[in-house]
Amino acid sequence: MRLHPLTVVYRIGRRAVSLGWGVVVGFAGASSIPFVDARLVVAALAVALLALVGYEVARYRRFTYALAGTTLELRSGVLSRREREIPIERVQNVDVSRSVGQRLLGLATVRVETAGGGSTEALLECVSAAAADDLQTDLRRLKRAAARGDADAEDATGGSGDARPGGEAGAADGVATTGGELDATAGATDEAEVVFDLGRRRLVLASALSFDVRLLSVVFVAQPVVQPLLAPLVGDLAGVTTVVALVVAVLTAVALWVASAARTFARYYGFRLVRAGDDLRYERGLSRRYTGTIPLEKLQTLAVEETALERAFGYASLSVVTAGSVGSNTGGGSAAAVPLATRGDVLALARDLEPFADAAMERPPTRARRRYAVRYALGVGVLLALTTAVNALVTPLPYAWAPALLLVLAPVAAHLKWRNVGVALTDDHAVVQRGFWTRRTRVVPHDRVQTVAVSATLFQRRRELASVAIDTAGGDAVALDCDAERASAIRSRVAERAVDAVGARRDGNDSH
Repeated sequence: MRLHPLTVVYRIGRRAVSLGWGVVVGFAGASSIPFVDARLVVAALAVALLALVGYEVARYRRFTYALAGTTLELRSGVLSRREREIPIERVQNVDVSRSVGQRLLGLATVRVETAGGGSTEALLECVSAAAADDLQTDLRRLKRAAARGDADAEDATGGSGDARPGGEAGAADGVATTGGELDATAGATDEAEVVFDLGRRRLVLASALSFDVRLLSVVFVAQPVVQPLLAPLVGDLAGVTTVVALVVAVLTAVALWVASAARTFARYYGFRLVRAGDDLRYERGLSRRYTGTIPLEKLQTLAVEETALERAFGYASLSVVTAGSVGSNTGGGSAAAVPLATRGDVLALARDLEPFADAAMERPPTRARRRYAVRYALGVGVLLALTTAVNALVTPLPYAWAPALLLVLAPVAAHLKWRNVGVALTDDHAVVQRGFWTRRTRVVPHDRVQTVAVSATLFQRRRELASVAIDTAGGDAVALDCDAERASAIRSRVAERAVDAVGARRDGNDSH
């Protein structure tokens, strides 16, 4: 099978835009150079465009893919040929995305990721939207057939309309979704049920409660450009410098909040989560649509996240951390299952995916809180020393002493950090919590644990503290600043329960 013929048009258009932007920037800097002949530039651009068209046509003709038995075969390359075979059982995720341009052309990009892969194993850019859905469905069916040990696994490629066995009981067929992608894939395979629908109200609320601190970097990047523009105004208002500074700070904070809200709105627009068999399938995105799967059989941990603002209103989000996914932000792979809901609803869904018992969090000993207070006080001291040195040696600062006021907040910050750090153990899970501004509670099934390690820094050893790292294929969950003896006990208990859980799972598989 080949990619869609419009792939050539899409790729040429995308590269031509990049090339055109480079030409505009180049001419802006070279317009004053007298020996630059515009006719030569146009001729060079024409040659470059013809070369681009030829390369993209050759690239399209040399790329083929096929589902052959239990493998996905890929052949590509213009100057050098490359052939790859990806075993179906190694496929971790099959994600489909559609940018604005692709949606106008009826195209989609398919990314195939494998467990343990260091990058996307197969990138199909672009196929038709229907072909992307069919490939996504067929790969899931083949993978399930391989997992069942079906001797006739190749029959599983027989058509997207066949029902997949092993579906969840009590579900409804043909789930209607925004854009229709989930309806096409879920209704064509297992019986499917809507697990979570974000809806417009919760989408607006999630956008309003979001604040991406990474956007603060924009302030530092824009400062050299904005400062000269504001200098005349600030000079005219020199008598009210403090007021101007406060106004600028407020306007900056509002602008960053609006930008963060817009980013969240575009990212999670139309979010819907569907459960079909052993997979969770999601669809989201405003300008760029994403559809993908979260394989529950690869679930490593559940992560409940609550920003300080969300906690104040009783909301939280849920992520499912799987093994080996590379299309995510973590070493394993983290996909949002619930972008925002009440904390009770989030915990209910988490327990539906991975049943775990309630357990009271065990906080670090109080000497850990004193350690946090000392750490924050030292940070304030360093800042105060810096402002004092600048005031004395470089330029006068009107409020060089102001950082000293932060010393009052050090004990408060230490207490808030201490209140949001903890660990809890149940018969089947370890639960680890950390973070104040964004509190992350990770639920780790014992049968997913790979290693358990205890570590202690020099400063932790002085206070008889230690941290316990519970490692899975989706990353590690670290219980911070436990009592040293308690840390050893936690390590022993988790390791023992992990061995028992893995043994029980193997016995259960053998019995089938």
